[in-house]
Amino acid sequence: MRPCLLATLLAVALLPPVSATTPAASGWSPPRIAGLMTEARLTETSGLAAASRPGHWWVINDSGHPAELHLMDTNGKRVASVGIAGLSNTDWEDLAAFTLDGRRYLLIADTGDNGGIRRSLNLHVVVEPLQVRDGASLPVAWSLRFRWPDGARDCEAVAVDAARGEILLVSKKRVPPELFRLPLRPADDSLQVAERIGLLAGIAQPSAEDLIRNPVYGRFRAQVSAADLSPDGLTLAVLNYRAAYLYTRAADGSWTAALQNPARLDFPWMPQAEAIAFAADGRSLWVAGEQTPSPLLRFDRQP
Repeated sequence: MRPCLLATLLAVALLPPVSATTPAASGWSPPRIAGLMTEARLTETSGLAAASRPGHWWVINDSGHPAELHLMDTNGKRVASVGIAGLSNTDWEDLAAFTLDGRRYLLIADTGDNGGIRRSLNLHVVVEPLQVRDGASLPVAWSLRFRWPDGARDCEAVAVDAARGEILLVSKKRVPPELFRLPLRPADDSLQVAERIGLLAGIAQPSAEDLIRNPVYGRFRAQVSAADLSPDGLTLAVLNYRAAYLYTRAADGSWTAALQNPARLDFPWMPQAEAIAFAADGRSLWVAGEQTPSPLLRFDRQP
């Protein structure tokens, strides 16, 4: 059941500031509420990505909604919506922005699989429109169909490393979560197989108190619900319902080595935190919730 508007607004208004709690997270500010998402067409936000237009974000909804991209400002207000020609929203779970060969793209991750029954999953890429007209339709630039190497799994966290030509994916329900990769531009249209490259350490699991307080949903709080890659390609931000975890690799290093000691950014309670994105300049990190209304949270890098 969705929380009512009044209850959510009161909960957000009464939240105290929460500071970062683990080493290296001190390089970021405590979170602040930058806006409030109340738009009727943004009722199940599942993905967030920085737009080329300064101060704006692209947003997608979860399954059961039209195959659309929504442009939103930093206050959480919808500016325009554009359809994606020829696609349906089977289970859209994340969104990533990237630049390749001087052109800006958006990748839509149709990778949700709550029941673990999908034999293959899809990633769709569109060229980001520079001039956005409400109600317009965008063609798909290319799509990628893939499967996991050892059976179905749910995935709500996807990022793009264009410099390395890779798509990064994080499993949701596995403990510890797994990091996979796929080629960004496969040589052909054949079914790709995701390659596992490591396990994400350091993600706190539900405590005994969590499970006593809420036996049903308490165990879900640690599950990974979104991801994004910093513009310099060095920091992978991974979100769950309690915190953002930052995994940073060396400029010439592998992700496998970087997955051992994350920094952690805590945030106040919010209804189903399911979207995370770095700003286009990498100087801030934004978090949004799936349920409406949802606060739009912002962390800022400290000098």
